[in-house]
Amino acid sequence: MEFLKNLFTAPLHHFIHKDFHEVVSRMTLIDKFLFLIVHSMDKLGILWHRLPVFVGLFYLGPRRHLHQEYNLFNVGETPAGVRFNPGDYPYPTANGEYNDPFNEGAGSEGTFFGRNVLPADKKHKLLKPDPVVVATKLLSRRSFIDTGKQFNTIAAAWIQFMIHDWIDHLEDTNQVELEAPREVAGKCPLSSFKFYKTKEVPTGFHEIKHGHLNVRTPWCAIYGSNAERLHKLRTFKDGKLKIAKDGLLLHDQNGVAVVREKSGDVRNTWAGLSTLQALFVKEHNAVCDALKKEYPDLGDEELYRHARLVTSAVIAKVHTIDWTVELLKTDTLLAGMRMEFWEKKFKDTFGHVGGAILGGFVGMKKPENHGVPYSLTEEFTSVYRMHALLPDTLNLRDIDAQPGPNKSPPLAEKVPMENLVGHKGEKASSDIGFGKRIVSMGHQACGALELWNYPLWLRDLIPQNTDGTDRPDHVDLPALEAYRDRERKVARYNEFRRALLLIPIFKWEDLTEDKEAIEVLNEVYGDDVEELDLQVGLMAEKKIKGFAISETAFVIFLLMASRRLEADRFFTSSFNEETYTKKGLEWVNTTESLKDVLHRHYPEITEKWMNSTSAFSVWDSPPNSHNPIPLYLRVPQ
Repeated sequence: MEFLKNLFTAPLHHFIHKDFHEVVSRMTLIDKFLFLIVHSMDKLGILWHRLPVFVGLFYLGPRRHLHQEYNLFNVGETPAGVRFNPGDYPYPTANGEYNDPFNEGAGSEGTFFGRNVLPADKKHKLLKPDPVVVATKLLSRRSFIDTGKQFNTIAAAWIQFMIHDWIDHLEDTNQVELEAPREVAGKCPLSSFKFYKTKEVPTGFHEIKHGHLNVRTPWCAIYGSNAERLHKLRTFKDGKLKIAKDGLLLHDQNGVAVVREKSGDVRNTWAGLSTLQALFVKEHNAVCDALKKEYPDLGDEELYRHARLVTSAVIAKVHTIDWTVELLKTDTLLAGMRMEFWEKKFKDTFGHVGGAILGGFVGMKKPENHGVPYSLTEEFTSVYRMHALLPDTLNLRDIDAQPGPNKSPPLAEKVPMENLVGHKGEKASSDIGFGKRIVSMGHQACGALELWNYPLWLRDLIPQNTDGTDRPDHVDLPALEAYRDRERKVARYNEFRRALLLIPIFKWEDLTEDKEAIEVLNEVYGDDVEELDLQVGLMAEKKIKGFAISETAFVIFLLMASRRLEADRFFTSSFNEETYTKKGLEWVNTTESLKDVLHRHYPEITEKWMNSTSAFSVWDSPPNSHNPIPLYLRVPQ
């Protein structure tokens, strides 16, 4: 077999990019063949996103398989315990344990972030080039660049809603201080700033010796990451969570939202995040009402557990086939995301047959982790750095007026975003009310993920402690994020691409056609493309038409979005009536979008003010037109 592998590989070395010779030598014969398909298209300049949908999917399928095989690295030791009985835990536990039947701790609070790319240890280059210089010259917003009608401010709030569920690194007690170099000091709001290091923890594992702990569990949604917090969220009546009578989040005497205080999600919040949290507390409570009506014998604990499962599944579904479809607005990704969560028409007709390819990941007979315990990764964290989505102001609309063209409301006032952040923002957002907030966010485009579009107001930000209290030291967030990637040993842009089997750049012109960008990249990094920070590369990279993110970031999405579903037994082996109840499963299966959730609770808002098909598109945009060509046969324009 080794002889056959070598015989097959040797002639290909002249065709395969030299940076991939080593990884190809380790591949199985089948994987070599799949790599050859993908790499041939890349090298010949055949753009998968311009091909007919079914051909584009034929490219993405092998690419995802290769990443599942060669871009999943466990951090920490895998426990060699006895397999537990999933029937003993027919519900998500408070801290996320007992989800993986073969690894009780996988994905739970306090476990290690995994890796998609092996750590790049360059401690001697933490400040080269200076993160403050990178932030000032390449990231800092000059004038607001928006996404047109594609993506609105609800979409920007949604991803923070998800990130607060998924990710929070454990901090060290030691601080680092960054000073603004003289060459950019006059353009920096802070002359220096301090922040806590990410805590580095020995893994007890020989390959990756140190890692970082995630103090969230990716399964928790709005429910907190441990039993104590979860307990304080509940009313202990009919399974419900605490919420104010006006549909907004309850606040304590210190002005902190009860849901966030009790779930532990009290840091770095703003009005948009509060809006979505309030909506899904209402969704949970509505599920409780529906279940109690259908099954009057269910007690508080059973109602709570089933409603948590249903609401969490609705959130995951909205993220997969609504938010992500708008983020990657192409027919190919529309087809791909439908296949990923569940292909509704096929499954309604035939049931879950044909495995994930025909029936989607949801409802598979058993979870699949591809031989690596589930966790979110450091690289996943890095590509979800999307603060450029945030605008400079929230443009409040007059919802007492009559709708204008395409159901648009008139502008009432512009509120600076810094007034809607933190404790001050809690008070301001409560005064605004839910209806005005959601309509205003719906009708306002969010920022584009490009160079020179990182909000200036985030360069002088008040960070908060884990208890929600303000810290004395303000931070320059884009500079801090550039430092964080380096500190956490995330590979720089070119090394990142190589590890993901993407052809690296050789000169700045390979990255962008923008002459000014090329000039400034040369100014900051010289002619050394290997030093380019990942975050800068992701913003500078030319986008695929319809994509709000770069293709490099998309490859991590391609791998990790499916992994979040297929590794979770509550979306696979336990996605059934026994676990969710018949009514609960029906609730999930009939909810297709955030618009459905909004319409359930606020029909007067969706009917009066939403013209768009998706709640994540700008609301006065036209609804999707009917296309008579079957989805899989369409050719991108």
